[in-house]
Amino acid sequence: MKTIGLLGGMSWQSTVHYYQHINSEVNSTLGGLRSAKIVLNSVDFQYIAALQQEENWHDLGLVLALAAKSTEKAGADFLVICTNTMHKVIDEISQSISIPILHIADATAERLLADNVKRVGLLGTAFTMEQDFYRRRISEKFGIDVVTPNEKDRAFVHRVIYQELCQGIIKEDSRERYLRIIGKLAEDGCDGVVLGCTEISLLVKQGQTDVTLYDTTEIHAKAAVKMALRGANL
Repeated sequence: MKTIGLLGGMSWQSTVHYYQHINSEVNSTLGGLRSAKIVLNSVDFQYIAALQQEENWHDLGLVLALAAKSTEKAGADFLVICTNTMHKVIDEISQSISIPILHIADATAERLLADNVKRVGLLGTAFTMEQDFYRRRISEKFGIDVVTPNEKDRAFVHRVIYQELCQGIIKEDSRERYLRIIGKLAEDGCDGVVLGCTEISLLVKQGQTDVTLYDTTEIHAKAAVKMALRGANL
């Protein structure tokens, strides 16, 4: 079994679920007392979020590249960046290490292709929804049309992520507004909606809507287990 390197803490609320999903998947696959081999490097999100708000992607790349180096030195065989937004600096991170990085958008798009999804809605931080590093990868590499909410709804989705979900705050009115936004994306012809921020699944779940949801935290975690077990002598 390969050792999974988790670059987490962005926020720690979702990193907890990465750890749970990965170990649960390994145990359900292998049984007994089996669990995943993991190296977790959890950063201080206060500093990361401040640089995000400044859109200081250069310094963010340097910070996460340094964290990735230490994760590799600790024994990780490949890296999982436990956030959608910070895949914006994946090139800077990748250049600093010799181990591969499992891209969250690739894992998600592969699931979409398996479900024959042609047009998908995307919720996430404003950076993920409005910049092209994530949407373009899915559309150009996998041929899937990506749709985002209107400007007002994007601002609401972003605000709830940082002011509520990243702080472990769950509000019913925020859930209801998210579900309405998801419904509008379905009305716009989307075959499903990607929860493209690793905290969103803390707020909305599949049983609360008829629209098919794609939880990037769960998808990414399962892809990491598959990569860790590939070719392993178990």
